[in-house]
Amino acid sequence: MRAIGVIPARWASTRLPGKSLVPLCGKPLVLWVAERARQAKTLDAVLVATDDARILAACEQAGCRAVMTRGDHESGTDRVAEAAGACEADVVVNIQGDEPLIDPALIDALVAVMREEEGWDMATAASPIESPEVLREPSVVKVVFGARGQALYFSRAPIPFVRDAGFVAEAPLHWRHLGIYAYRRAFLARFVQTPPCVLERAERLEQLRALALGARIKVVATRSLALGVDVPEDVPRAEAALREAGLA
Repeated sequence: MRAIGVIPARWASTRLPGKSLVPLCGKPLVLWVAERARQAKTLDAVLVATDDARILAACEQAGCRAVMTRGDHESGTDRVAEAAGACEADVVVNIQGDEPLIDPALIDALVAVMREEEGWDMATAASPIESPEVLREPSVVKVVFGARGQALYFSRAPIPFVRDAGFVAEAPLHWRHLGIYAYRRAFLARFVQTPPCVLERAERLEQLRALALGARIKVVATRSLALGVDVPEDVPRAEAALREAGLA
């Protein structure tokens, strides 16, 4: 079963335009992501899917495989699907293009679900939330999942709601959804051909479209928490993290 990783990289980021090429310790952000993704043992190929010739050129000059995609895609998933359409692959991993410290082992864990466990249409990941402030933050997406890891719901609200003040859970109760997905190719094609549902439009979370379609989504629990680069203030933090990890 062939698996590929696709990194969507567009130029027109609202909060940090051209962030794919923002230098971190002298190397463009997207190349840090690609380098980490290539360390995954289960991916047969890694490619960057972009809408900008500058990003394409930077990738090609560094020896990183990249493809041009349409400029009118509404989401990174649409861009990933277009790029994957020209590849031979049974499993497609959508790897966020702004996480320079993405864990290759997490990528391998998601691909393993797709290869070894029947019945899942997708796999994603989540890490425990241990801070009340993080739990209340709408930009942090929460996920609730069942005993076998099947996703039940994603929300920007603090879910599950704890009614009684004295309630103590035996295990982590609140989980932060991490924006990485492994798709079976056929489901990815179906997903991008389906209009957003009302839940997706309300919460602005495209994974709710997958649930509305009846998708079985496996949530892999992890302690890994990738650092995203979304605003200029994130750049020095990312550079410090790269140095601390011994990567720069």
